[in-house]
Amino acid sequence: QIEPHDYISKLFNLFVQFNIVLTDFDKDMWTYISAGYFKQIAKAGEVGSSTMPHKINPINFENSEGNLSVSNGLLCTLSMKLPISRLQRDLTDSTVLRNLGVGLGHSLLAYKATMQGIKKLEVNKVRLDEDLEQTWEVLAEPIQTVMRRYGIPEPYEKLKEMTRGQAVTKDSIRKFIEGLDLPEDAQSSLLKLTPHSYTGEAENLAANIWNVVDLKSGFKIK
Repeated sequence: QIEPHDYISKLFNLFVQFNIVLTDFDKDMWTYISAGYFKQIAKAGEVGSSTMPHKINPINFENSEGNLSVSNGLLCTLSMKLPISRLQRDLTDSTVLRNLGVGLGHSLLAYKATMQGIKKLEVNKVRLDEDLEQTWEVLAEPIQTVMRRYGIPEPYEKLKEMTRGQAVTKDSIRKFIEGLDLPEDAQSSLLKLTPHSYTGEAENLAANIWNVVDLKSGFKIK
């Protein structure tokens, strides 16, 4: 004697899944800001901290994260409750349905907060360059790839011995490369690499994302 609510449950489960992804994004952005990888553009009249007036807190991402938590709590409850009804005739759905707007409303507030936070971001190139300059160990990936190409035995183990728990510097990386039995052109290419210039396949993968991702099903099967 009641309308079946299965479609609402399915819809809200999709909202919950999206909100979980966005919560992860908010947390990542909060972390990047804390690490100094992003700066936030100051907004006139905005208070960042009650005791530290110089601070610009990632308040938009925090606001979004909080609203997503409230929204998912409500939407999960609704999606689990609404398909259940004693003999398809009790009226427990009546009071529950009054909270549809509340759950979706908190999601909307979260989406707006995240978008506002993104608009205030500015890449801190100086901080990124400083961090890259201290992480020459990222070149372990291209070095072992080239070592494998030319049949040098145990490339992973050799790099592990050189890098694991060690302070890896430009000089130590160069010394390691120069000690490898590689063709001159391959060795020269490796010596030109820096943490700033090496991106591996990242650029190519990003440029061809639509060849492997389908917004409806997730991933295309080739």
